[in-house]
Amino acid sequence: MTASLDKIALFTLHRRALVDYATPIVGCRAKAEDVVQESWLRFDSSTPPLQQPVHYLYRIVRNLALDSNRRLAAEHRDPGGEALLCEMSASTPSPEQQVLEQNALHIIAQALDELPERTRQAFELHRFNRMTFQQIAETMNISMGLAHKLVSAAVTHCANRLDENTDGRHQAAE
Repeated sequence: MTASLDKIALFTLHRRALVDYATPIVGCRAKAEDVVQESWLRFDSSTPPLQQPVHYLYRIVRNLALDSNRRLAAEHRDPGGEALLCEMSASTPSPEQQVLEQNALHIIAQALDELPERTRQAFELHRFNRMTFQQIAETMNISMGLAHKLVSAAVTHCANRLDENTDGRHQAAE
């Protein structure tokens, strides 16, 4: 209890000098008052006993004043930075977008299951294995023109299934 009273007495005794000390650092007496008030909170929560409590108190005021200046400088460098941050789009898709993409993948998987085996295989080699039409032709022992035709047919089929689903969704919403 006496340590707390000693801190209060020490702070009260040096308060005006602390405000005078902080004012040139922050550039404004009102801001200096805020810094000194915040320094009291830190000083009061410090663990007793302090060997040089006055020096410690001045150090707290100095550090808080410098932190205040850094914070203000950052705000001046990027005014409205917080507003810009809020306007930025997230790097991850929204939950709605994730559901739409999952539905699209499900539709494409169903569309691929509807394809003849050879057409599906050519599509998978091209899109998933990143094979060229020539490599597909060699792997499947078909002509390069047929490989291109099979992949195109698969892409068209998947696109049609996606369009059908999208059109149905838009008509249901209307």
